[in-house]
Amino acid sequence: MAATLVLASASVSRARLLRGAGIAFDVQVSPVDEDEIKGRHAALDLGPLALTLAKAKAGAVASHRPADFVIGADQILECDGARFDKPRDRADAANHLRRLRGKEHHLMTAAVVYRGSQCIWETLDQPRLVMRDLPDVFIEDYLDQTGDTVLRSVGAYELEGRGAQLFERVEGDFFSILGLPLLPLLAFLRAEGVVS
Repeated sequence: MAATLVLASASVSRARLLRGAGIAFDVQVSPVDEDEIKGRHAALDLGPLALTLAKAKAGAVASHRPADFVIGADQILECDGARFDKPRDRADAANHLRRLRGKEHHLMTAAVVYRGSQCIWETLDQPRLVMRDLPDVFIEDYLDQTGDTVLRSVGAYELEGRGAQLFERVEGDFFSILGLPLLPLLAFLRAEGVVS
């Protein structure tokens, strides 16, 4: 029986990227407690922390699907030395945007592939984004227009939609900004014969 590709993530954006590339895969959301892992590894720099989270997610799913190739991913936003997690609600999203406006931030975007108990591939990308100096009225209008979709992203934006209007400059891989370093992942999967 051929190995299956599995995405160990509930991310709509990551699934959309893989589907858009014509990749067949299953989704099995990892049961790991991200907050517990972040607390236990609080001393790590944010890039290694994103990799640690991606490995925990993929490893948890791969332990139940040892023959399959399991993709784990994570993304952490850093601005002025502070870590940003996904906003809890609209007020938290507005606070994220007020703290990010007029500043540069980095997205630590990690992806790994597990097979059984082994991490057989990993990558970490760090795109840089500069947000415009947004007035409060613009932020409120943006949140009115986007609704709860902003709660799916660490930065309270989706660059592939209305979130593009928040930025004055973006440097780095577009797919990594959306949450998955797609091109290096596809190159690895082709090399392994998982995708053609």
